[in-house]
Amino acid sequence: MTGARGPGRPGAGPALSRLVVAAAAAALALPLAAASARPATRGSVATVIPPASRGASGASGSQAVAAGDSPAAFWQGTDSFPMPVTGTGPYHEPVIGGNYGGYVGMAGNWAHWQGCGGTLVWSPTNARQASVNLTSHHEGVGVAAFWFMAGPGVDPHYDGTVTEARQWGRHQAARALADRSSAANYPVLWMDVELPGKAPDFTPAPDNGWKHAYTSPCSGRVKTRHITPSVDRGVIDGFASYLTAHSSAKPGVYSAPPAWRAIFGTGSPSKIPGLYEWTYTQNTSSLTDRPSAWCLKSTSTCAHFFGGQHSSDSTALMWQWSGGGGTGNGYGDFDQIDGARTP
Repeated sequence: MTGARGPGRPGAGPALSRLVVAAAAAALALPLAAASARPATRGSVATVIPPASRGASGASGSQAVAAGDSPAAFWQGTDSFPMPVTGTGPYHEPVIGGNYGGYVGMAGNWAHWQGCGGTLVWSPTNARQASVNLTSHHEGVGVAAFWFMAGPGVDPHYDGTVTEARQWGRHQAARALADRSSAANYPVLWMDVELPGKAPDFTPAPDNGWKHAYTSPCSGRVKTRHITPSVDRGVIDGFASYLTAHSSAKPGVYSAPPAWRAIFGTGSPSKIPGLYEWTYTQNTSSLTDRPSAWCLKSTSTCAHFFGGQHSSDSTALMWQWSGGGGTGNGYGDFDQIDGARTP
């Protein structure tokens, strides 16, 4: 996603599907009772700028490899920033070949929702290409969406309790559902849980409010220097419960073992049986060896999932095997998607 990729109470504003994405050079989820803490900054239009390093030659280690998806029911896809997908329908995965199996874009960014700026990352072109491949050619999984999550520390009503953290998660889920593009057909709505270090492009809080509590959502100034894993977990539980109660979407989490452990520890708050997963470790800058299932061919590099789950579990759905977590490859984010496990 953002590299890592990567919100207040619901505010008014048009759905994300009407926005043209704000993009920078790539590195790596109704109404509720409370009123909006501050108006959203939606409505601005920015230019999509593909990374300058994209092109026929690619980056070092990014040469094309043998085309094709493998094993059966696995698909190659991309996420976030625009990618130079090839073909005219059916479309093909850029650089590595095979069918274009899906696109995952940002439903919304908590910082943008709270009026703190916050880059939005959605490629209408890639979404259209993925949709055409699914609906017209029966290739891939179509279009999915993720919400750039806020931890409890940037909740305007933060009080250090699990109860408030759950409420904060519910408000984010409501906004994510409202902002999710109508193009998104994939049944899982992803919670993007990261410690991005990308302030201020994506967030004014370098930890997205998972580790520290801030004086306000947009201030970037710490007032409390510790949040317990159980309070952090409350946000995840609140988001998931609201999503399942108010939509047909299934809750899933995008993260990686190091980031997940740093936020939720290794105890019971870190265990998430039943939630779907999309991981970005182990990832690589090289595009020479493409994935087969959850490992790169001819290498010992394999996907590492988190929260007590593994690649053999039915909830393991996606692997961002290159471009994620700030790993540059000259093109963007490449994903391996298990179509057979798609709920």
